[in-house]
Amino acid sequence: MTPTEIGCLSVLAIILSIYIGVYIPIALISVSFVSIWLMRDNFELAMNLLKIAVGDSVMEYTFATVPLFTFMGLIVSKAGLGTDIYDVMSTGFRRVKGGIGMATVGANAAFAAVTGSSIASASVFSKVSVPQMLHYGHNPRFAVGVVAGSSVLGMIIPPSAMLIIYSFVAEQSVGEMFLAGVIPGLMLAVAYVAAIWAMGRFTPGFIGGRPAEDFERMPWGMIAGKTLPTVGLITIVLGGIYTGWLTPVEAGAAGALAGLVIAALRGKMTLRGFWEALLETGHITATILFLVTAASIYSRMLGLAGLPNELADILAGNQASFWTIMILYVILMLFLGTLLDTASIILIVVPLFLPLVEPMGLSLVWFGIITVVGAEIGLLTPPLGISCFVIKATLDDDRISLKDVFMGALPFAGVMLVVLILLIEFPILSLALLN
Repeated sequence: MTPTEIGCLSVLAIILSIYIGVYIPIALISVSFVSIWLMRDNFELAMNLLKIAVGDSVMEYTFATVPLFTFMGLIVSKAGLGTDIYDVMSTGFRRVKGGIGMATVGANAAFAAVTGSSIASASVFSKVSVPQMLHYGHNPRFAVGVVAGSSVLGMIIPPSAMLIIYSFVAEQSVGEMFLAGVIPGLMLAVAYVAAIWAMGRFTPGFIGGRPAEDFERMPWGMIAGKTLPTVGLITIVLGGIYTGWLTPVEAGAAGALAGLVIAALRGKMTLRGFWEALLETGHITATILFLVTAASIYSRMLGLAGLPNELADILAGNQASFWTIMILYVILMLFLGTLLDTASIILIVVPLFLPLVEPMGLSLVWFGIITVVGAEIGLLTPPLGISCFVIKATLDDDRISLKDVFMGALPFAGVMLVVLILLIEFPILSLALLN
């Protein structure tokens, strides 16, 4: 077989291995290693490339952002900042049809700016928001759908682990990726709020419930006490990066320290809680870096096989337009979203399509935003919608089935697709803060 044929078979073998339950990094590393060995008929070369992949990935200074932002997210979750932001948002939207859902979206957007985790958002707001919406008679599918849909903001609004992973694969600046994610993330949050308003106006049966008019107005002092810690963290992290005062690594360290101070001042941090946060940070960091190492050897295998160049030649021979390439890219991500998590999708598809995008003179920062938003839709689609599974597991309510969670999230997945099309058509939405 030719190297290209081996490369094609290796991609299919990786997807099949993951589908039958092989741990994703193991599938990437083992199949890529064997493919390089077969292509070059050289076991030592395959071993050397594996060693280089490990050295080039986990030893990168930029990846210090992963444990720092992960630790910050875990600490602020323990400090209860998500609940505080939700309380403030709820009082602001209390008289609007579907207002609690809008409050959930707004709180998720703010919480995303200090956690960067869709899983953390889904877990926190399943406990806080869903019981409130059910209390006011909202449709259970709408209640869980809002939480599922808005939880994906954690991977788009910086700091985001997915933007960090993409920046490594595409060799882009983490700081630029963070800045590029701000407007698309806020844009998606606004689109969600508009969609909830439209549902309340035209399909009130899907929302159900009544306005939460019995909420007591919150005093301004209490509002300040609940919002200032989050605003301060956002200012330290994103403000530091945007002004150039802090590098992404320094911003992660400053944010982690500030989060720790806030949790301690609130009396929410014990030695046991601190130790648990450190352990969980280690587990999450090890998982991400293992994935990145696997992706590094995978991308080298693709390069040896010449698969990206072969794909580029095929599309060029068929005179594929910009939109043809982007439609194929989005469809591939949506398909893989039914099987894989977001990080795995990014690590598999980006090395294939980067050689197509670069010669077209397109911004790789913009392409990263398109990639993350497209891959995030997979968090809401069956059978492997991770956010939906987290919500179901967190609620542990027999009245709400996994099907209800997926059906409730479906309209929000549609909103994401519309926003994705707008981001593709108007790259300036992603690049405005970089100019």
